Amino acid sequence: MRYVQDELLVMLVVVFALGGVSLAVAGQASDGSRQRRSPSLVSKVLFRAGDRGYTCYRIPALVRTKRGTILALCEARKHSRRDSGDIDVALRRSLDGGRTWTDMQIIADDGAHTMGNPCPVVDASNGVIWLPTCRDNKRVLLMKSADDGKTWSKPIDITQDAMDSTWHWVGTGPGHGIQLRTGRLIVPSWADQAERLGEIQFSYVFYSDDHGRTWRRGKALDRNASDECEVVELSDGSLYMNMRSRQNKRRRAFATSKDGGQTWSKVAYDPHLPEPSCQGSVVRFTTAADGGKNRVLLATPANPAKRSHMTVRLSYDECRTWPVSKVVHTGSSAYCDLAVTSDSEILLLYEAGDYAKIVLARFNLEWLTDRKDGLP
Repeated sequence: MRYVQDELLVMLVVVFALGGVSLAVAGQASDGSRQRRSPSLVSKVLFRAGDRGYTCYRIPALVRTKRGTILALCEARKHSRRDSGDIDVALRRSLDGGRTWTDMQIIADDGAHTMGNPCPVVDASNGVIWLPTCRDNKRVLLMKSADDGKTWSKPIDITQDAMDSTWHWVGTGPGHGIQLRTGRLIVPSWADQAERLGEIQFSYVFYSDDHGRTWRRGKALDRNASDECEVVELSDGSLYMNMRSRQNKRRRAFATSKDGGQTWSKVAYDPHLPEPSCQGSVVRFTTAADGGKNRVLLATPANPAKRSHMTVRLSYDECRTWPVSKVVHTGSSAYCDLAVTSDSEILLLYEAGDYAKIVLARFNLEWLTDRKDGLP
């Protein structure tokens, strides 16, 4: 019933807006600039181990649709916490910026096989949500939704286009993909050249220039330097990839691309971004044109000794430095994903409690910066 009520509320808002009634967006003034708000952080468990008969939920992904709906996805692991076996893709939707949520639904289930690494990407031109996943980390499958995530197509196999035939393992994201200003859809990914998983991994992307009809693969980054990754477009049109590092570096890896992800710079490691070797998330908050400043957000567990201290950082200089950082959760925390709502709140979906739950933290820029951002 709550789901139906939320849908009706959204329809009423649209009707009033079309009727000429001025509807203020929370936190946003009539001239498009953001208003100051009181610092706020609230948290809610979205997926909990044991719910619906699943042993645990892992590998969160978060995305905002063209209509402003928030989709929270993850792996629903049936019989164990292991990365392989009977694993399905679970989804919850929010129509109000992450405050309330629909019941969980399973949108990908292939019996005893693994359906993992959800990595949604939204095409803003038509609202279609593309959802790459991986079957047993051997095949890349692609689903789509044309109705804001309510229903999904059957998976199609795009392995031939999304990974090299000499690679033995593949993973999309995990987290979210992005659409560039050119319209290109980007899916950050990782792969493994060795027959035994985990030996020789690297990051790469695959992309579409025709709204998801066909996909092409970019060149792989440095061998065995990084793996799980996310991408953000910078103000000059180049791409910044932030990655889980390998070989015990205990620092976030990064690289840049000047050709839309087809080729990448040499992988480097940021000494100011400690990590325990874990997936992380990066997303743009504002550009100078739409928010007065360039702002990019980064979230990772920041304790190099273990997966804990989930930390959100803020960059004002297009990912060169990260002068603002704040711990969202001091305890056990691991994989995560970031999104920004239509009313400029920040959402962080992260694993917590030694993989016992996936938590959504919803906070604003005032909380993150202790009101020191100096909003326009």
